[in-house]
Amino acid sequence: MTPAQIHAFFAALQAANPQPQTELEYTSVFELLTAVLLSAQATDVGVNKATRRLFLVANTPQAIIDLGPERLEGYIKTIGLYRSKARHLMATCHILVEQHGGVVPRTREALEQLPGVGRKTANVVLNVAFGQPTMAVDTHLFRVSNRTGLAPGKTPLAVEKQLLQRVPAQYAVDAHHWLILLGRYVCQARKPRCWECVAAPHCDFEPKTLSIK
Repeated sequence: MTPAQIHAFFAALQAANPQPQTELEYTSVFELLTAVLLSAQATDVGVNKATRRLFLVANTPQAIIDLGPERLEGYIKTIGLYRSKARHLMATCHILVEQHGGVVPRTREALEQLPGVGRKTANVVLNVAFGQPTMAVDTHLFRVSNRTGLAPGKTPLAVEKQLLQRVPAQYAVDAHHWLILLGRYVCQARKPRCWECVAAPHCDFEPKTLSIK
């Protein structure tokens, strides 16, 4: 995609959805961190169902610690890999309490020191909670970036670096939300729904699927 195409691509996404939001439910930075940590290899819908119950009884690092591992597992057992995620979340809560005064840190370096928090999770927290123009490259962003010609790359990190270079500054903060939603609902893996895509005229994907068949 050329710079002009990229501008038009994001302008179309912005016009259709001026204020994109994560589909994970949260009311604090810690709740967001918890939800993202639990979301690996799970759907946002599934995570939300579990956290609605969990956050009613424990929505701070100390409250999670007080809950204990077994009770924590009971609240999130409907989520894939819940045992390992419970261990990571419990260990993260201890670090937050002991090293950060119970507050989620605002730097990538500190976030990535938390168990279960990799680059993608850190990018989500930095973007959603702190408004930083990061790109959390999941399977949706990776597919959309390569398929459209927006930011081709062989690895998530390569795609992330391309996106940071190619996405215009005015769209940078919201870009990762637009691309996730596009990949989740329109630019799907098996058959992209190009006939529903507001940005289709501006991408490089050929041949475009023009109608339901």
